[in-house]
Amino acid sequence: MIRITELRLPLDHAAEALRDAVLARLNIPSEDLKSLTVARRGYDARKRGHIVLVYNVDCDVADEAAVLAVHASDQHIRPTPDTTYHLPEATLPEGAPRPVVIGAGPCGIMAALTLAQAGLKPIIIERGKDVKARTVDTFALWRKSVLTPESNVQFGEGGAGTFSDGKLYSGVSDSRHLGRHVLEEFVRAGAPEEILTISKPHIGTFRLVTMVMFIRAEIERLGGEYRFETRVEGFEMDGEGAERRLRGLHLSNGETLPAERVILAVGHSARDTFEMLREAHVEMDPKPFSIGVRIEHPQSVIDVARFGASAGHEMLGAADYKLVHHASNGRAVYSFCMCPGGQVVAATSEEGQVVTNGMSQYSRAERNANSGIVVEVKPELDFPDDVLGGMAFQRQWEKAAFVTGGSNYNAPAQRVGDFLAGRSSTSLGDVVPSYQPGVTPTDLTLCLPAFVTDAIREALPQFERKLRGFSMDDAVMTGVETRTSSPIRLRRDRDGQSPTLRGLFPAGEGAGYAGGILSAGIDGIRAAEWLAASL
Repeated sequence: MIRITELRLPLDHAAEALRDAVLARLNIPSEDLKSLTVARRGYDARKRGHIVLVYNVDCDVADEAAVLAVHASDQHIRPTPDTTYHLPEATLPEGAPRPVVIGAGPCGIMAALTLAQAGLKPIIIERGKDVKARTVDTFALWRKSVLTPESNVQFGEGGAGTFSDGKLYSGVSDSRHLGRHVLEEFVRAGAPEEILTISKPHIGTFRLVTMVMFIRAEIERLGGEYRFETRVEGFEMDGEGAERRLRGLHLSNGETLPAERVILAVGHSARDTFEMLREAHVEMDPKPFSIGVRIEHPQSVIDVARFGASAGHEMLGAADYKLVHHASNGRAVYSFCMCPGGQVVAATSEEGQVVTNGMSQYSRAERNANSGIVVEVKPELDFPDDVLGGMAFQRQWEKAAFVTGGSNYNAPAQRVGDFLAGRSSTSLGDVVPSYQPGVTPTDLTLCLPAFVTDAIREALPQFERKLRGFSMDDAVMTGVETRTSSPIRLRRDRDGQSPTLRGLFPAGEGAGYAGGILSAGIDGIRAAEWLAASL
């Protein structure tokens, strides 16, 4: 097969235009093109008046070698890559403890599935509840202001990604096509097949819930075992220095579980686990992250700003955006986790704190678009003397947001017009905020660092130049967005293990090696491969 990349066609091209374009690009007669398959479809909307569809196409031709030879200098005509995934081969020694995966988010799920498919029968430990029970607890916060600290947006089967837009694209380097393998497993679990071809696939919360349940059933069918509502509280270890090895896990139910190979796939909000790791002298470093707000506009405003007269076209769907500004105070301001046609959600995992996040359903049909507008936090400037200083920094502003919002899990909110004018909001306008359980109009400078509010005030007019309507007076900003990524990175060697605790394989978002569902899933596969190789 031959893959043609960057094949560009008009937005409203005729059905036969794609085949005609392939024939013209390869310069072959029609009878030599046996078949073609769309490998990827996206769009280029940089020119609103001239939006084009962009295809990658796999072609079966009569004489592949001859065609490739003729186009040897064309980087967009190459053999179709082999994306087949090959499971690691390993056998657990007789009498050895089963491998353990801590955390059932995207990283932990893909690590456990890989280990189970390789015949290693992992034990999965999850501090939260199964995804159905967890959904009930999460809705209790959104609808009744009742928080369950161990079962919420952050904790429970499926991880933080379950209550999100379900974005399945990533910018990580992926020469082995592990991302493709993750998507294929998701399709097996019930995701729509289109995620294999569209350039920015997403599946939404409701579909994620059923997929997570399917994958759990598959892992259990292959001999895996889940232990919900169980927290790891310490390690059993022996040896010293570089020879220190993991021998077991102290669990919250009082049990010590024998364990010599453990994938640590906790999320970015497992703060008590990070403290436990520091006490166990597991090497880690403070890591940059970002904090800011969620901003909401009518989705129709974003559609027109991005697509112009083509807004609403079925091939384009609800518009997204990606924005960045380098502020004069030395901080980058950027959009984060943009959710078209979605809602802003309560995402705290600790009592007396307010945290926001965004999510969408598969349809992306809600009234508002929302995105994080966040500012980078730099450990060397903002908490230079404490490896866990980022946690304290996050908590400080999450507590301030709780108080500013009314101390009842309502979130503080402010109209963009008021924010730019430096005045507190006493009411909101035409844009109705979607955050549940509710918002309190106020002054967001009360719950964000000055360097953050200064940078956002500078960035909003710049974003307006790129997207007309972005700084509209009635757009709503809701605070605070603090959990953009983990505040730490756990060190790991080339074999994937902690250099100060052999047998511990840090992975995923909480360990500082992923950012989103797809990259976390990829890192989970890598961690499973490293564990298998250690056998």
